Formats: sequence, structure tokens, C-alpha cells
Amino acid sequence: MNEHSIKTVNFQKLNIGGEAFLQFKPLFCLELSIFNTEENFQIVKDFYKTSDRIQLLKIAQESGCDILGLKFNIEDCKQVQEACDILKTLLPEIKKPLMIRGVNNDGIDRELLPALTKILDREAIVAFANENTYKFIVPPVVEGGHIVVLRSPIDINLAKELNILSSDLGQPLDKILIDTDIGGLGYGLEYGYSIMEKIKLEGFNGDDYLNMPLISFVTEESLKTKEAKSDSYSKSWGELSERSYNFEVTSASAVAAAGANIIVLNHPKTVEIMKGLFK
Repeated sequence: MNEHSIKTVNFQKLNIGGEAFLQFKPLFCLELSIFNTEENFQIVKDFYKTSDRIQLLKIAQESGCDILGLKFNIEDCKQVQEACDILKTLLPEIKKPLMIRGVNNDGIDRELLPALTKILDREAIVAFANENTYKFIVPPVVEGGHIVVLRSPIDINLAKELNILSSDLGQPLDKILIDTDIGGLGYGLEYGYSIMEKIKLEGFNGDDYLNMPLISFVTEESLKTKEAKSDSYSKSWGELSERSYNFEVTSASAVAAAGANIIVLNHPKTVEIMKGLFK
């Protein structure tokens, strides 16, 4: 194999990617559902024990995370302005490098993310644009000099195509993070894991449109599963809180092995455990 390095995305004082073959150390983003804090996972709410946004930010930033992620989980486009007002209020409290995220609803995100991007007073990661929304989201990201996460549905060719299309709109290749999407358990995790590996290998082989760092939101998918939410299983499955937490650690470890450069986590304790694996 003709070995190349993955592109380095310079973000604040962080270097995302840039690794050569078999040289790797991921970064960890701790994410909060910040618009409606009640939509955070139960194990997350049990840890923070508050719904106050300022207090949530303070506790999250003490976790040792590399990046702070804020998910603006609005329900419809009527709440876009309220989300912008919340971001304005929170920005002075944010000391960590910042990622803002929409709701994974194309109709909402094409309005929400451009509006939030225009509020930003610093370079940030904007997550995410896909094949249906990139024409709306990428231009304001380019204008603001931000980094964009591009999500494609577990397919190496679609990932490459979206990178090319976003580059055609002016997004620099060294300000793109690839999100291949992924399932939390079983076939979804295994197939998503293999696509991440294939993209990484193409990057090391010198493909300029697949040579970007990878970001993974797998732990969110693992915590959505019934096994991580339901207490109806037998006692042999263990306590629900421990089971949920172990699902997050296990799925994060899997994508770390696949080469994810940023892993988005939900529980502060997981940040501590995962960072300990890469000292």
C-alpha cells in the first residue's frame, strides 16, 4: 500500500486527523441536547441532576472532553429563532471548542443550521449536512470559515460524492469531517464499522476526496436501543444504568478501532474511560 497521511483539520488548538497508517489517537466530543434538556438520555440526566443550561455546560466542560457538542433538538421551524437566542446566551459560557448540531430532520436542519451558523462568534464544527441539505448548509459554513460534518448513509461512494459536491460549493477539503452514519448494535454497527475502515484505507491510499478525518455518533445510536433503555430484561442482563453505560463504552471502543478521529459521547464518565485508553 502506498501510504499517505489523513488530512489534518486544524480546529482551535486541536489537530483532527493527520495520522499516518497505524498511528492514531481520537478526540472526544461530549454532547448535550441543549434546546430541550429533558431529551437527554436517562443515564445522562441521572448524572447531571440539573436541567439548567448554564449548569449543564459547566459540568460538561469539567469532564475533560476535547470538544463540547450542543444539539439543538427543536421540534419544528417555528423554534429556530428561540434556538438562536439560546445559542447567543450560551456562547459566553463556552470555553471548549464547540460543535453545534441539528436534529437530523432535513426540513428543519436546512433552516436551523444556517441560522445558528450565522450566530457563531468563533470557528465551530457544524453537524451535519447530507445529500438533501448540503446546498443550504454548506454556503453559510463556507462564509463563516467553519468546519462541516457531511453525513452519508453507510456507503463509501456516496460519502465521496458528497465531499466533492460540498467542495464545489467552496468548502475547503481540510474543513470537512466524514460521518458515515452507523447503527448502534448488530448489523448496523458491524456494517458501519466496515465502511469506516474502507474509507480510512482509501484515505491512506491517497484518495483526496476520502482523505478526511472521520467523526462518529455511534454512542447515541447505542443508547437509543431497547436494550439500553428498557428494564424489562432478566436480572442476568445486569442493572439498567450499568448496561446503558457499558453499551456506550463498547460502541465508542468499536469505532475507535475502526479509525474514528472524533467520537461523540453522551456521558461524562465515558469521556474519562475512553481518554484513559489512549494515554
